[in-house]
Amino acid sequence: QLQAFGGGLVQPGGSLRLSCAASGGTISSYTIGWFRQAPGKEREFVAAVRTGNTYYAESVKGRFTISRDNAKNGVYLQMNSLKPEDTGVYYCGASRAIVSALRRENMYIYWGQGTLVTVSS
Repeated sequence: QLQAFGGGLVQPGGSLRLSCAASGGTISSYTIGWFRQAPGKEREFVAAVRTGNTYYAESVKGRFTISRDNAKNGVYLQMNSLKPEDTGVYYCGASRAIVSALRRENMYIYWGQGTLVTVSS
């Protein structure tokens, strides 16, 4: 089971750190990804971490950083220089997808409940 938390209201240019905590199992053998869904839009890939490698959507590259701590069974998404278009519900998911497929939502087996990020002045 995954649980995402850490969302909130932040002004443009601000920062937030999202956490994805796992219980009932270990995440070390999974690809963990973050997706987001803005109002009226489809869920989209944000970032993923697989073994020691990280992957990002072009829209967040250079601003967001994904990391994992296997000892704490958690994955984190540090979001800096936030923009209004980053607003949405952020979900973490676990997958066994290969690199070429980890941006695909349907490759994720387990999902957290989502945490709302609102970027607004």
